[in-house]
Amino acid sequence: MTEQLLPIGPADIDAAARVIAPYAIRTPLLSFPVLNERVGAKVFLKPEMLQRTGSFKFRGAFNKVFSIPQDKRAGGVVAFSSGNHAQGVAAAAKILDMQATIVMPADAPLSKRERTKSYGAEVVLYDRDKDDREAISRGIAEKRGATLVRPYDDPFVIAGQGTAGREIAEDMATLGLSPDIVVAPASGGGLIAGVATAVKARYPLAEIVVAEPEAFDDHGISLSAGHREPHPPAGRTICDALMALIPGEMTFAINSKLLARGVTASDKEVGAAVAFAYRELKLVVEPGGAVGLAALLAGRLDVAGKNVVIVLSGGNVDADLFAELVA
Repeated sequence: MTEQLLPIGPADIDAAARVIAPYAIRTPLLSFPVLNERVGAKVFLKPEMLQRTGSFKFRGAFNKVFSIPQDKRAGGVVAFSSGNHAQGVAAAAKILDMQATIVMPADAPLSKRERTKSYGAEVVLYDRDKDDREAISRGIAEKRGATLVRPYDDPFVIAGQGTAGREIAEDMATLGLSPDIVVAPASGGGLIAGVATAVKARYPLAEIVVAEPEAFDDHGISLSAGHREPHPPAGRTICDALMALIPGEMTFAINSKLLARGVTASDKEVGAAVAFAYRELKLVVEPGGAVGLAALLAGRLDVAGKNVVIVLSGGNVDADLFAELVA
């Protein structure tokens, strides 16, 4: 399948990189002897918890909000999110002097709700089990003449997230290394779709692996099936950012072509990875952001002797949960 037939290509990511450059943080690749020795590989961590608003989501949110024509900006923006996309959109809107309304689940971590409000956004709560967040958001957008900023199924959002992959490819080239395996988490799939597009453009032999919470592995299930499939109803996971029911249509069009496979980690393994990152690496990572590291530490990846890149997608963890996990 040619680049032209996919929702985005490397040129879209290059354009997004130019848009976000004055506002986003270019996060480094970090390597730690203690981690390399433990897994027998050269591991590089992409610490997106150091990104503006504490997660990769700012990249795609800003690229999308910036793309809204000037004559459409007065109505503001509306988004639905459990927290990280919410903060990304709210921050982008504040920078561009636009009003943001964010529809969030009532059980989203309090820290994420409060941080979203701190950027000047209006927060509208809904019941995750009973309400349709997208319908609520569409209704608000139509009433106010606002632009709906989707969390993943949007070409500007995917291209913005892809700038993380572009940085990975550039930084690995600077080091004179080729990535053998690149791992990123997925909810709707925007991050890994963008990362895969950017990395595969420069390193076509790199394996792109999606990491998901155990029993919330709709991408892994869908990759095996060859089409979009939801995960079975599975209650809750501490990876609150990774609870989408089914991969996005646009993102899966990319991921079904570029991803090698999926891996999972249990909540216990994710908690152990959060604690490892804190104790050994001195990094604060939220559970959803640590699922790739968790899969690595749990031995779900054949990495011996390889160059491995793991995207730590965010660090917006509730303080009480974090204290419990690292105790």
